[in-house]
Amino acid sequence: MHYVYLLQSLSYPDQRYVGLTGDLKARLNKHNEGGVPHTPKFKPWHLRTYIAFSTREQAAQFELYLKSGSGRAFANRHLWPESPA
Repeated sequence: MHYVYLLQSLSYPDQRYVGLTGDLKARLNKHNEGGVPHTPKFKPWHLRTYIAFSTREQAAQFELYLKSGSGRAFANRHLWPESPA
């Protein structure tokens, strides 16, 4: 499976990140260890939502969509719960 995931910074709740991976646990650990170039200054990160796809191509297309203007609007309406778990 391939996952599109949405992270939220616990230290800076307005900071969000959308990514793609085949291993959610390992990828979240890498974000929280500072091993992803775009995220270390906002760690720790919390996994808010993920969507599973059977192919990497489908996941990559959805990730690109979520990073577009209309995709961000969709995510704000449907994928971001009101408060952290």
